[in-house]
Amino acid sequence: MLTLLTRPLRGLVNRVPSGNIMQKQTILAIPGSLRTGSSNHHILRFISGLLPADAGYQIYEDLATIPPFDPGLDNEQPPSPVIELRQLIADAQAVIICTPEYAFGVPGQLKNALDWMVSSGSFSGKPTILITASTGGENAHPALLKVLGAIDADVVGDLLISFVRSKMDSGGTLSDEQTIEQIELLVKSILR
Repeated sequence: MLTLLTRPLRGLVNRVPSGNIMQKQTILAIPGSLRTGSSNHHILRFISGLLPADAGYQIYEDLATIPPFDPGLDNEQPPSPVIELRQLIADAQAVIICTPEYAFGVPGQLKNALDWMVSSGSFSGKPTILITASTGGENAHPALLKVLGAIDADVVGDLLISFVRSKMDSGGTLSDEQTIEQIELLVKSILR
C-alpha cells in the first residue's frame, strides 16, 4: 500500500493526489539540467499534464547536491543526498529522465548521479524513459542509453528532440505537434 505525502520532500516538486486513496502510479522525473527554467524542465512540467489525476509525479530538483562520485564513499553509508535519490528511484514505479547535451556529451552532474546508482541496484528493472532535448543531442542520447543499460534500467522508450527551442513558444510551452505526439506516446508506454 502506498502512503500519500503529507508534506513536500526537500528538493521535489510534487503533484500528489489529496485524500486517502491509493496511487495508481508514481513517477520520478529527473532533469539533466540544473537550470529550473530549462527546456528540459518545461518538458517535464508538460508531462505532468499528461498523467492521470491520481498519479504521483515528482520532479527531482536536488541534482546539484549530489557530491562527486567517489568509490571510497560508496559503502554502507554513502552521502545522504545519494541515499535520498536512491530511495526515490527505488520507490518510484517509473523514471523519466529529460536532459540536454553539453559539449557533445552527457551533462556532468547527471552522469555523476547515475554513477552513484551503479552499485545500489535502484534502477534495476525500473521502467525508464529517456528524453534528450537539446540543440543537437546525437552524442549524449546514445551515451545515456549505454549508461542506463549499465545500471540495468528497463528503457521502455526514448526520444531525441533536436533543436528543442524551435519546438517551443517563447514561454517554454511545446508547440510542435509531432513532438507533442511523440511525448504522449512515451508517457502512455509507462502507464500500461
